[in-house]
Amino acid sequence: MFETLGLEMSPQTASVWFGLILGLAFGALAMLTRFCLRRALVGPVEDRSEARGVWALALAVAVLGTQGFVAAGLVSFEAHRFHAEPVPVVGLVVGGLLFGLGTVLARGCLSRLTILSASGNLRALVAILVAAVAAHATLQGALAPLRMALGSVTVSLGSVLPGAGWIWAAVIAGLALLVVLRSRISVPMLLGGALIGALVPVAWVGTGYVLYDEFDAIPIEGLAFTGPWAEALFWGVAASVTTAGFGAGLIGGVLAGAFAAAILSRRFAWESFDSAGQMGRSLGGATLMGVGGVLAGGCTVGAGLAGLPTLGIAALIAFAAVVAGILGADAVLNRRGLGRGIVPAE
Repeated sequence: MFETLGLEMSPQTASVWFGLILGLAFGALAMLTRFCLRRALVGPVEDRSEARGVWALALAVAVLGTQGFVAAGLVSFEAHRFHAEPVPVVGLVVGGLLFGLGTVLARGCLSRLTILSASGNLRALVAILVAAVAAHATLQGALAPLRMALGSVTVSLGSVLPGAGWIWAAVIAGLALLVVLRSRISVPMLLGGALIGALVPVAWVGTGYVLYDEFDAIPIEGLAFTGPWAEALFWGVAASVTTAGFGAGLIGGVLAGAFAAAILSRRFAWESFDSAGQMGRSLGGATLMGVGGVLAGGCTVGAGLAGLPTLGIAALIAFAAVVAGILGADAVLNRRGLGRGIVPAE
């Protein structure tokens, strides 16, 4: 469809601007709603209900919208990694568990740390940069052999959930809406969650259909943070040998959108580490998220919010491992008296 738009730029360049626009919206909405899966699962008790409601509604909208575009023939995930067959189960499980553990140690997933870094939180900024370095090392650096070794262990499970996609979409959305109904959540937060969810199918159809040009094709991409941060970091330090894409634009947009929302809502405040121990735990968690996010093929947003709507087996396994990692790590750390004190609650 791209050639019909009449844009005087390549699909690659257009994808940067598209990512920037989506990122602006996600950054502002995520800042105002405090969007975070960790907070929804193991955050302070008084915050969990609202956080779960926001996340669940976003997932419901994302699933219905994405599968609606699939049914209309506008999006196909046949060539996407979440529909890979056979499934690299070991890499997905190990990566998901590492990411979940890192999320608890750093007190936020990659998307949340990105939002916090734009609001003046230097802990989050340092952590996200460390995570980006670890992710790039796992993709193309010293840890790439580990990624390839774990990814080579595969099992034939099928590429997608069996049966009609609309049935699975209805089931997932229905369960998510039950969580919303059981949540104590305000109308503005409901609206924010719905809008965040709507960005998921927009990203898929934008990169997979609107910007598609058979003579200059770009890959279909959705909302994510592991790969995009690695891309943004590499482009930032080596722009003369690489070009920016959707991911770099997305990260730039998220930072700008979150910064604007923080300023306008008077939430911007400088924060830093309180101790060397706190810094070590936070950066250790960031490293685990960078490595784990690559192995799992995505983060809580990439494999969860955007991955689950693809109905891919790989995304389901990765997201389940991330959730298990978050719950397991929080339970173990709390049992040892280390849980809530790792880093002050965000």
